[in-house]
Order: sequence, then C-alpha cells, then structure tokens
Amino acid sequence: MTAQVGVAAAQPNALGTRILELTDSLAQWSESPRALTCTYLTNAHRAVAGEIARLMSNIGLETRIDAVGNVVGRYRSHSPAAKSVIVGSHYDTVANAGKYDGRLGIVTAIAVAEQLAAAGMALPFHLDIIAFSEEEGVRFSSAYIGSSVVAGRFDRGELLRRDAKGVTMEEAMRTAGLDPANIASAARRKDDIAAYLEVHIEQGPVLFESDLPVGVVTAIAGNSRFGVSIEGVAGHAGTVPMAYRHDAAAAAAEVVLCVEQRCSRTGLVGTVGRLAVPDGAPNVVPGRCDLTIDVRSGVDADRRAATKDILADMDDIGKKRGVTIKTTSLLDAAAVQCSPRLQGLFAASVERAGLPVFRLPSGAGHDAVMFDGFTEIGMLFVRCGNGGVSHSPLETVTASDCDYAARILMDVLETLPPR
Repeated sequence: MTAQVGVAAAQPNALGTRILELTDSLAQWSESPRALTCTYLTNAHRAVAGEIARLMSNIGLETRIDAVGNVVGRYRSHSPAAKSVIVGSHYDTVANAGKYDGRLGIVTAIAVAEQLAAAGMALPFHLDIIAFSEEEGVRFSSAYIGSSVVAGRFDRGELLRRDAKGVTMEEAMRTAGLDPANIASAARRKDDIAAYLEVHIEQGPVLFESDLPVGVVTAIAGNSRFGVSIEGVAGHAGTVPMAYRHDAAAAAAEVVLCVEQRCSRTGLVGTVGRLAVPDGAPNVVPGRCDLTIDVRSGVDADRRAATKDILADMDDIGKKRGVTIKTTSLLDAAAVQCSPRLQGLFAASVERAGLPVFRLPSGAGHDAVMFDGFTEIGMLFVRCGNGGVSHSPLETVTASDCDYAARILMDVLETLPPR
C-alpha cells in the first residue's frame, strides 16, 4: 500500500466507519416513513442530491448538479490538460430498498477524496466523482438515465415517458428546476476520459459464501428478457377431464421448470419473475397465463444458446398441450467486459491490502454498462451481508469490508498511470 493508504490503515476501519455514517445520513430522506424509497426527482431524491453536493463541496471538490440531476464533484489535477477518471454509482433506489446499493460507491469515493485532499495528494488526472441520478428505472421505467447522459447515449424520446401519475419525465425535470434543453451539455467527450471505476455492493452471496470482503469484477452479464403469453382453453374445473384440458397455467409450470433446468446445467441464471393467470378463479381451468423470462450470462454465446433452447422447448410444450405460446423480446443486452488492465490494477491493490484476489462476474446491471466502448471499465465488489440479500432493508455491509474497499480504491487511484 502507498503511504496515504497506510495512514488510513493506522486507524482501524476509520474509512469504513466514515462510509457507514455517510450512508446512514443519506438514508434519512425517503418517500415513505416506513421504508427507504428514493425515486427519480421526487422531493426525497432532490434532498439526497443536495446533501451529496454539500458533502463534496465541504471537502473542496468543484461541485455541480447537471441537467438530469447527476451530482458531479471534481478533485482537480495539478495538470489543467489532464484527462479525467470517473468514479461513479447511483443514488436513486428501488422501493423498500437497502442503504448500500449504488450509494456505497458514491460515499466510498467521497471518503477517498476526503483523504486525498487532507493529504494534499496530487493525481495525474482529474478525479470526477459522479453520483448518477437514476439507474434503477423505477419511476419512469427507464434505467441508466444519469450515466447514459454522461456517456452521450441518452435518447431524448425518453423524456416523453410518464410515471404512474401521468407526469412526463420532461415535466418532472422542469419541476425540479432542471432544463432538458441542457442535457447534451452534460455529455463527456471520449478523448477526455481515461477510465471509469465503480465500487458496488455485490448484491449476491458469492463473496459472503467465500468469506471474502471484496472481489474484482470481470464482466457485467448480458441479459435476454421475454414477455410470454400462453393461450389455452378455459373450462369448468369439475367437468373437463384431465386428458381433454388445454391448461395455460400447467403449460406455464413446464416453462418455469424448463428455464430452471436449462440454466442450471450450464452455469447461467434464469428467472421467471412474473407469473399471472388473468381472470383466474378456483373453479376454472386457466385459459391464459402471462409470464416473463430473464436469462443472464457473462458470455453472450452461452446466453443466446440457452434462450434458443428455451424457446424451442416452449414450442414443444405448446404443441404437446394444445396451447398457443407467444413471446415478445423485452431486452437483449450484450455482456460488458471489464478492462483486463483495470482488473489487474484492482487485483494488485487487493494483494497489497493483504487479501486473496477473487474474480467474479456481475449478474446485475450497473451504470458501468453505459461506458462500454466509451472508456475502460473497472469494478470492485464489496461483500453483501445477510447471505447476499440486496434490494431489501436486510441489505448490509460491514465497516471492515468498506474500509478495505476504500483503501483499495485509493491505492488504484494512486497507482493508475495517466493515459
């Protein structure tokens, strides 16, 4: 470890304790008095943005809030012409959320910048900490709003999306004092960015089960998602013999097992996340069933092979049971590979922290995906407590693990060569 990291390490878990204090502080603003919910451009969301901006300003970062609500803090290099390294994550949440998804990465970066500023440490690049305003896509069913803007990938057609109350995204922005006309000005130039780094809670049990505080992310999984509608024939539950039924729910049950079996035998993950029998009744053979299928893998060829097999098996199920199965593609996102160079830098810092290097893919999407093809991507996962439970109030991290993550991020920033 470098000298500055060693100073932090002299006070056990000092950075980790600071990180937990900051996440606790941000969690005081919520749309619900009983749970943490902070969705795009609500009053709670805007209050959190203001607090993040205050934290950044207090440690001397050049701070601003851009046209979509991203909070940007710059730790300026001594070289005016230097490129920037972005360290980012999101501050919006799902409904009834945990405190650490997204926000852990923001406050870890702020805690590191605080240490760098206190030590007067000069970097050969500008350090831009970006708290992205919207990643989850809860309010407007549109994910990655903040990061897509910074990467120059925002589709202005998204401004017409409406929330559950009929408010458009553009209207919500204007109500929040933001000007959608300035969105393009928030985009960065590829030539000005040296790398994108993200620290994130794992949101899964792998590090927990491996008894490791951190892991180096190798890739962010690609995702195939389908909507499925099964049309059978409704009938009286007491009078239609089993052999004469065209039961849509029974066909759906076979589909669920098909997804589970196909993905289990090849190391992918597959999920039927929604399953419904419209107008179902206890005494009616289901005539229709709707469901969703989600298949993910860090290897696109494996994901595509699995989805092809699942669709073929569904066709066989439909013919066997005399039902019609229609599918609609909802998402086809390619896997994003993390930079081998940045993986190596994270791994070297993990080793200098006295920890074993453990590499793992991410099954969840992250703001990092928006920077694929824009700049190099590097990610560090932090162990998720409670067996890996996330997107839940049960989500936990420890001060010790956060301390490791902060010191590793600091070490990477201090050893990252300019480009």
